[in-house]
Amino acid sequence: MMQTAIDKLRELLALHEDGLLSRQEFDSRKNAILDAAYAPPQAEGASASAPAAVAAPAPLRGTEIGLMAGQEVGPFERRYRLERLIAHGGMGQVWQATDLATQAELGHSAQVALKILPPQLTQHTAHARLLIEEAARARQLAHEHIVRVYDWAQDPATSSYFIIMECLEGEDLDSLLAREGRLGLARTLALLRPVAAALDHAWERHHLVHRDIKPANVFLTHDGEVKLLDFGIAARARGSGAGGKGALEAPASSGTAGYRAPEAGQGQEAPARGLDVHAVAAMVYRMLSGRLPFDPGQAERGTPARPEGLNEGQWAALQAGFAPSAAERPGSVAELLDRLEQATGPSEDEQRAQSDAAQAARAAGEAETRRRAQEAAARKRIEAEARAAAQAAVDRQRREQEKLVRLAAEEARRVRKEELRRQLAERRAEEAEKTRQEAEQAQRKLAQAKAAAAYLAQQQRARAEQAARSQAELEVMLPTPASPVADLEGILRDRFLDGEGKGPELVLLPTGRFQMGSPDHERKIAMEAGSQKGWLARELPQHWVGIEKPVAMGRYPVTVGEWRVFVRATGWRQSGEVNWEAPGFPQTDAHPVVGVNWYDALEYLRWLSDATGRNYRLPSEAEWEYACRAGTRTAFSFGDSISTEQANYDGNFTWNGGVRGEYRRGTTPAGMFPPNPWGLFDMHGNVWEWVQDVVHDNYEGAPLDGSAWEEGGDQARRILRGGSWLYNPRYLRSALRNGFSSALSNDIVGFRVVRELMVG
Repeated sequence: MMQTAIDKLRELLALHEDGLLSRQEFDSRKNAILDAAYAPPQAEGASASAPAAVAAPAPLRGTEIGLMAGQEVGPFERRYRLERLIAHGGMGQVWQATDLATQAELGHSAQVALKILPPQLTQHTAHARLLIEEAARARQLAHEHIVRVYDWAQDPATSSYFIIMECLEGEDLDSLLAREGRLGLARTLALLRPVAAALDHAWERHHLVHRDIKPANVFLTHDGEVKLLDFGIAARARGSGAGGKGALEAPASSGTAGYRAPEAGQGQEAPARGLDVHAVAAMVYRMLSGRLPFDPGQAERGTPARPEGLNEGQWAALQAGFAPSAAERPGSVAELLDRLEQATGPSEDEQRAQSDAAQAARAAGEAETRRRAQEAAARKRIEAEARAAAQAAVDRQRREQEKLVRLAAEEARRVRKEELRRQLAERRAEEAEKTRQEAEQAQRKLAQAKAAAAYLAQQQRARAEQAARSQAELEVMLPTPASPVADLEGILRDRFLDGEGKGPELVLLPTGRFQMGSPDHERKIAMEAGSQKGWLARELPQHWVGIEKPVAMGRYPVTVGEWRVFVRATGWRQSGEVNWEAPGFPQTDAHPVVGVNWYDALEYLRWLSDATGRNYRLPSEAEWEYACRAGTRTAFSFGDSISTEQANYDGNFTWNGGVRGEYRRGTTPAGMFPPNPWGLFDMHGNVWEWVQDVVHDNYEGAPLDGSAWEEGGDQARRILRGGSWLYNPRYLRSALRNGFSSALSNDIVGFRVVRELMVG
């Protein structure tokens, strides 16, 4: 369990009073703890983990969020119950929480840790974006010695953003050092080897440098695992030419005083591994000697004394680790630890001293093992007593409920007797009324049968008239020289006015009526598959919609190649955190473009309309579902089942008794799967697709003519349709509705176009 700042200060004071810490070391550790716990909010653009300036301690900010144990936070479809406060400071609070969402959907344990930031730190859009970028980056750092980050979310009640992380039980290295003091070299190397492996993984796989290595960011679990925390200020080079130099994704001054390398504040162009090597070397010195090699309060670096137990070769290797020049340091933390381990052995006096120290350490370790075993036994005894007390309370409540049930049954029998007397008195009158109603019902059925026959005849005439109108519309639209020309498969493409290219492939949609939303039996299957009631309520009420205006819809979502033509023609620059050219998985020009927000899609449609002289736009939500269903009434246009041979989704999950399939971990090229009955591809899965409509909680008041619903609702969010490669199959249903901030983008959202047709 992580210690609070007050607990750490109490331990430091006890060590000082026992003569185990000098006044200077006590003051240094005390200031470090106070800096971490009471750091004031940083200016816009500052790193979430950068050390605050040492000034008059600011009041504790974490309490302004107004959270307490037992409270539920998060959006309605992803709730978390706060159990206990683990840590708090200037950057908010860390809580242990219970994940109330579906276990099968999330794929991780029900106990998580929430890093909750106060609203004042994310009220600016740039700050919120930094949080999202931190969560997206940390989610990719999958390694056994790096704390796992699952996702990020926002609590609408407090406007607080939070990151969902793996929940750990144990203590950080800072607490271990405060309790045990100095450690031997062998134990120090054993504790830091997992840290070196984690840093190697971050650099080799993602080109990341941690930039804030310190004992407080190294966590030791009860199971003996070592976890590296807080990649929030990790930096990565964005390549921009020869040599791979580029802009930093974290401020140059990131890190903690005493561990930060001299060059960290000099504005280097790209992060270097020497920053982490310097910090780990300072940690080794502190673990061996009980103090930092350099006084954080002094501008000039002095010459530290050699820690006891190190020979000349080991001391030389350690000094190279925190050398002032990065070029003089080992190339990685693993290399630093190798040098320390492989240095020349100690003298006989040093060996005897190390042997004595090892024996003392073993004795202390055995005592600590016994203490932990006793604590574990005490915890089990307390838990058993608590379970017994809880069971006794349940038994009492059951007996009280049984008593209430008996009393209620007796009262029900009495009421029933009175009701029977009343019913006997009214039965004759009811029989007469029933006879009259049966006669009226027979008359109504006769009238309904006549009306149904008339309606069927009218529908047959209407279908014949509609077929004639559709034929006339096509004859008017297609023969004119300015109109697009359909190929043998009925695919249309508008030529650019400058003659240099063509727009996306289009499919003509017939006009008609369809029933929008989901039926009862489909929602029941969705509930069995793990859907939440709040999601399914968006699909109600099921209602009839008429698509009266003929349009042509994109045969595929807009592809990377089509987007590239737009970028070259307009000079469009990306504002989101996902790179559309390199989203994190392989793609070609035939794959659907991602990393595009709703406003970017509108900008593309304006350019395409100008380039072709035609009116292009996003489909309305009704047009999209009408095109997706293509005349079907089942959960998918393929029927009431789906497989990964028909669409791109997470095949680890199934729908309606189906079988598991492939999980491709990225988008697939256009045309890889069969089209729906109207010739449209990827309407299910691959990428979510933007539509024009604003997010509403349900269909109450929705337009019935197929037009977009843009009044009311949540104006900051727009509807997404179709599901994606990352989601399970229940999200791919024709009726499912999702919503997302129109200003954000990610690697699972794209769009397809609609072109209006002029008739007459």
